[in-house]
Amino acid sequence: MGQSERETLDSGFQFPVPEYRFDQKMEMFKRSIWDEEMRPHSQRFYREVKYRDKPGYTKLDYAFRNASWNVEWGAAFGNSRSNYGLYAWEGVPPKIQHFLETGGPVEKSPENMSRIIKRAARFFRADLVGITRVHPNWIYSHEYNLLTGEHYPLEIPESCRYAVVMAIAMDYESMRSAPTSIGGASVGLGYSEMAFSANLLACFIRGLGYQAIPSGNDTALSVPLAMAAGLGECGRLGLLITEKYGPRVRLCKVFTDLPLEVDHYRPFGVTEFCETCRKCAVNCPSQAISRGGMSTEGPSVSNQSGVKKWYVNPEKCFAFWAANRMDCATCIRVCPYNKPLGVLHDAVRAISRRTTLLNPFFVWMDDLMKYGTSSPSSAFWEENRGHDTD
Repeated sequence: MGQSERETLDSGFQFPVPEYRFDQKMEMFKRSIWDEEMRPHSQRFYREVKYRDKPGYTKLDYAFRNASWNVEWGAAFGNSRSNYGLYAWEGVPPKIQHFLETGGPVEKSPENMSRIIKRAARFFRADLVGITRVHPNWIYSHEYNLLTGEHYPLEIPESCRYAVVMAIAMDYESMRSAPTSIGGASVGLGYSEMAFSANLLACFIRGLGYQAIPSGNDTALSVPLAMAAGLGECGRLGLLITEKYGPRVRLCKVFTDLPLEVDHYRPFGVTEFCETCRKCAVNCPSQAISRGGMSTEGPSVSNQSGVKKWYVNPEKCFAFWAANRMDCATCIRVCPYNKPLGVLHDAVRAISRRTTLLNPFFVWMDDLMKYGTSSPSSAFWEENRGHDTD
């Protein structure tokens, strides 16, 4: 462990932080636009969409999936650039501006203000919410703007030292159909809801007289921010795993200068479970997820290396997306943490928090019960049969 990692652990984040800021241009989806090696995959995935006479890939299925993305694609643009659309860094509607100009300051302690902000975030449809201080190395060093093709340095105001991190749970039933358009609809709806929640919370904070910068996949790394905010751990599949929803969440955040009381990293046994499980790696269609141990070096320039963890191979992952002409979420579908709430599943979560001895048994039972098995896309459309009204 390097000196900066020790300093980070001592400073209260409780897990290592890379010694450098990641350039967003090297992120896989951005690379697919400008990198000649990856451009054929980008062409197949983004341009050469073909409807097929196959459940989950018909025109009906694609129309459903594309509709779920419409808020993100048409109004938010968080996957395209920062400080734009619903993720714009400034601005409030005229009615809010009137109250902002005429009302006095809101004076509450950071502890009370954190409670209020979390209540507001949940009202604005966040399923989980936490607060953290912002480490500068979680902010991208540069942005690659998909709308203009520009590449430029990225900074947020130094005074915005806090981040309110929100997790939006994706639909369990549709996710069971991954990697088809039905599973893709669950992902798209998550992104559209991210923009909704982040925009409204930022507007609320601005109405109190403070800066608020909403962010989806733009501006900063979401997983370490969510970890520091106490929402979960990073699993073998490279995604945040939450205690309540597993990896079946999408993440957004709001950076602010509003003084807040912060939460802390709360591991609950994910690392130990992932060491035993490997279901995401075994079932990954592209074999992009490591079956081995952790390392400090990722296999690609699209990984931010430097800390010990499991690294996913983004080239292999995106190559499958291109071949499938649809985003994949197989790793989320098969993860044993991806379970609806219930007495049995809650008991397993509680036991796994306290001991690793039964983890192999839990994985065996997960296989025996066929959890994670792909559900036919046609089953999604038949789900409410008999309950529809004329």
